[in-house]
Amino acid sequence: MFFSGDPSTRKRVDLGGRSSKERDRQVLLEQTRLERKKRQNLRLQNSAATKIQKCFRGRKDTEKARLKVKEQFFVTYGAQCQRADRSCFGPESAFLRDLLFFVNVAKDEDVTVLLKVTDFILSYARNFGNISSLFSGSDYLLNRAIIEHRLKKLTFLCVQAVYQNRTRWKGQLLMQSNCSAMPAIVLLDTVRCLLNTDLPWVSEVMHYLHTKKVFCLLRGILLKGLEDLMQPASSAGANSSLEQVVTQISLQFTGDLCCCRVVDASTSFFSQILSIPFLWHHFPNLKEAFCTRGLGMHYINEMMCHFPGHTSVIADDLGTSYPGYACVLANLLEAASPLLSASKSSYEMALDMVNLLTLLLDMLPSFSLSAQQKSAEAAEEDDPMEEDVKEEKPCGLNLQRAISTSMDSRLFHYLVNTLLKGISSNNSESPPDDHELEIVGSTCAFLHVTFSTLPMERSMTGLAYRTEIVPALWSFIKRCHASNRWPVFAKLGFPSDAPGWLLPLTVFCPVYKHMLTIIDNEEFYEQEKPLSLKDIKSLILILKQALWNLLWVIPSSHSKAPETSLGFKKLSVEKIKTRAKIAIAELLAKLEDWNNRRQFTLSTDFHYHEAMNENFVSQAMLDNTRANEILKLAPFLVPFNARVRIFQSHLDACKQRSGFHQPLTNHRLKIRRSRILDDAFSQLSAFTEEDLRNPIRVVYVNELGIEEAGIDGGGIFKDFMENIVQASFDVQYGLFKETSDHLLYPNPGSGLIHDQHLQYFHFLGSLLGKAMYEGILVDIPLATFFLSKLKQKYNYLNDLPSLDPELYRHLQFLKHYEGDVSELELYFVIVNNEYGEQTEEELLPGGRNMRVTNDNVITFIHLVSNHRLNYQIRNQSSYFLKGFQQLIQKDWIDMFNEHEIQLLISGSLESMDVDDLRDHATYSGGYGPDHEVIERFWEVLKSFSLENQKKFLKFVTGCSRGPLLGFKYLEPKFCIQRVGQGNANEEVLNRLPTSATCMNLLKLPPYTSKEQMRTKLMYAINAEAGFDLS
Repeated sequence: MFFSGDPSTRKRVDLGGRSSKERDRQVLLEQTRLERKKRQNLRLQNSAATKIQKCFRGRKDTEKARLKVKEQFFVTYGAQCQRADRSCFGPESAFLRDLLFFVNVAKDEDVTVLLKVTDFILSYARNFGNISSLFSGSDYLLNRAIIEHRLKKLTFLCVQAVYQNRTRWKGQLLMQSNCSAMPAIVLLDTVRCLLNTDLPWVSEVMHYLHTKKVFCLLRGILLKGLEDLMQPASSAGANSSLEQVVTQISLQFTGDLCCCRVVDASTSFFSQILSIPFLWHHFPNLKEAFCTRGLGMHYINEMMCHFPGHTSVIADDLGTSYPGYACVLANLLEAASPLLSASKSSYEMALDMVNLLTLLLDMLPSFSLSAQQKSAEAAEEDDPMEEDVKEEKPCGLNLQRAISTSMDSRLFHYLVNTLLKGISSNNSESPPDDHELEIVGSTCAFLHVTFSTLPMERSMTGLAYRTEIVPALWSFIKRCHASNRWPVFAKLGFPSDAPGWLLPLTVFCPVYKHMLTIIDNEEFYEQEKPLSLKDIKSLILILKQALWNLLWVIPSSHSKAPETSLGFKKLSVEKIKTRAKIAIAELLAKLEDWNNRRQFTLSTDFHYHEAMNENFVSQAMLDNTRANEILKLAPFLVPFNARVRIFQSHLDACKQRSGFHQPLTNHRLKIRRSRILDDAFSQLSAFTEEDLRNPIRVVYVNELGIEEAGIDGGGIFKDFMENIVQASFDVQYGLFKETSDHLLYPNPGSGLIHDQHLQYFHFLGSLLGKAMYEGILVDIPLATFFLSKLKQKYNYLNDLPSLDPELYRHLQFLKHYEGDVSELELYFVIVNNEYGEQTEEELLPGGRNMRVTNDNVITFIHLVSNHRLNYQIRNQSSYFLKGFQQLIQKDWIDMFNEHEIQLLISGSLESMDVDDLRDHATYSGGYGPDHEVIERFWEVLKSFSLENQKKFLKFVTGCSRGPLLGFKYLEPKFCIQRVGQGNANEEVLNRLPTSATCMNLLKLPPYTSKEQMRTKLMYAINAEAGFDLS
């Protein structure tokens, strides 16, 4: 032991708590364990080496035996089997036994021998027909085991040889059977020959092929043959030997002869063959067999038995452009209509089909979303599906197109009507039974997933007009509501607390809304199709309650597990809730539009009682509250007066931000009364958006060029707004035209009159926006269809009566014309007649040569209405809207329907409420509410005509219309001030009433009689002396 440098002799103490003997014991145990493990590994290695050597020796010995048998075979039968004859194929002969033992399809020499043998078999079949005698000898039953064993091996060997050499024989794979010299064709035709259904060994051979995963081999052969033809338009494989083999094998698996009791889903027809892109385009005869010979029914049922929870069994080896499940979906959709229209189709198959399509569509990424759906989903900031959606990769465009095209009206007609048959005609009040619940649940799940995946426009028209979905679902919903028993849809994996009305309404609402967009007034009001007006009233109550529950009662969940218990992503309750909110709100808004056209129920029926209290209204004024969300999505639930107050609060907040009440921000206009429009346009056009938001003061210049008396405290500006609106919207100026009901809309020919007509429309839009921004009511009766433009809504056929009732009647005549429409000699052109100048415009490219027929008359009708309502005035409307939105934001105006927007612009058309003005009036100078002069004044004012009442109101406030919500909201309050003190002398009584419009002040002398007061008031309000009368 070396010297450590420490001279101390003190004994060292181990503070570890263990003795050195214990530590040595632990080390010994660890070493023993490691040595034991090492010996175990060595034994395993030796055992593995022994097995490998045994296997190698076995393979080597087998190869030697095969080589020996092969050499003897060639000696006996010849290298080209030239010495083989019919007797060689019998059970007593060793010919087939030896052949099947040594043939290796990877060796060209062996494949050549196999080809010679198969060629002999085909020749025998052509010459003698039934080949059973070739293999069975004298007694098939006696030698059955040997024969079946050999033919199983031979049949599979032929398929395996084609698969092994598929690259080399690529050009032969899709050839027809008459090309008999081609190796691939010879082998495939041999398979067809050996699998003839009349042969006794077919069942056993098919079972063997299944165990050898024959569809996997056939998939490889098919894909190689289609390698350069992966497009949907080719029919290269029609009538080919390969198509016939695939069809024959597929049909055998569906028949009674097949003894394949255990199905391996990953190697079956639907996994390996149906997952080939555009299968039916290349192999139309296979499609025919699938649709009409029971193949589809069998495999759809088989898929439903193995699919749920095992979607990974579908072959998926073609990259992201052609995912396996999407290919299966595309092929199923293309075959669905002919399959469902076949005489053998049944309700059970339709149910299996709809459930299967639901599973596949749920896996497919959404192709596209509408702008509103995108914004709705974007609003779900903590959407648990967001990360999943980002990871999803859409399939190729060709496949997307194939899926979208196949989802047509024929499919919906056969599929939905087959399932819903009988439900739509069920008028009983009893709750739906389990059978109906299953049908409705499966159908709604399929349609909801379809809406979530594909563009809804493609499917809506087919659903609305080719199916009974609307009356059937309404019958279901009505009966559930009447009995207060809603389903759980547990088979779809919904939790027990999920609202039972959620899924049916989510599907019903968009389809019925689309139908309301297309049907005409006669169908809705007179014929009451598809729902009666009585039913629609009940529907409104159901929808209103459901929407309120979704927006206010039922809390939104932000769970990180969005799938249902069955793994559905798009059928998660939270996903359905998001879509249901939009769908129900849009349908209620559409029904409110119909009610505004011709009232069939009270407007208050759309309001929800809890949205009327002050607490709700105060919350709705704040951003990011549930009440505010309701206001944006379903404003009709909130009473009109409450929405007006919220609208005004938005205006007040905007004015506060822009410094509206700061005197230094005022802008001044100098306006000549005789040139009011030109002066206003030249000066206001130079204003920025910020300038328009600030106060504007007006100075009038009279005919002599002298500024009129009076300082604008707001009253003169009100008067200016009324005068400029009256001048600019006058139809004689040419910017606007009027309907037969004297309602205004942009003149399509305005460009023929004014070079700057679009700039004028921008100016008029900002002018209307300024009036609403300042709370000034102006007399502009706008056509309903044009008011829709302020909400950026698209106008449809049912909006046409608000523009041209006569044209609407003509189009309705065409729609219901029972004869041959082509005899009317109509073409897809429309004639525009502006100021005597007629121009012809095509509705479609080549429309001059496209005759209107019974097949395209509906398209013609909607194109005509679109041209008149949208296309003709698109530029004028666009510029008007841009000007309007400089001051009025879209989300503010979206709170109101078209009828309510007109009220915001012009107020009520009813007579002025004199009692309301009296209740909110104030007095000064010695007057009071009970003063005899005041009593006399109110009696006289009440006796005025509506026109004179409006003139009086303009005289005292500068505006001929009172505040929208009543004179309670007039600022400052209307005040009547006495002129003269003490006893009135003759000089005072001879004076006219005067006003200060900026203060809403009436200076009224104490007239002693009603006649005198009437005369003086009438003279003052009709003098039109500008602001010089004081």
